Amino acid sequence: MANLAAHITGTVVKIEKKPGDSVSAGEPIVILESMKMEMPLEAQSAGKVKEIRCSEGQAVSEGDVLVVLE
Repeated sequence: MANLAAHITGTVVKIEKKPGDSVSAGEPIVILESMKMEMPLEAQSAGKVKEIRCSEGQAVSEGDVLVVLE
């Protein structure tokens, strides 16, 4: 199991996947916006989305766990 944490403080602008979806390494799961720049939060390895811990429009801090992969 792997936790994906926000690498910046910003706002969740789009959630690309939902629980149960399979992902490949490097595939974007959540898109964050900070200072008018969009930055994807990408899967570090192939797996399946177990849990999404954020919602679109939510403000997040660097280090917050946003996605759990299995």
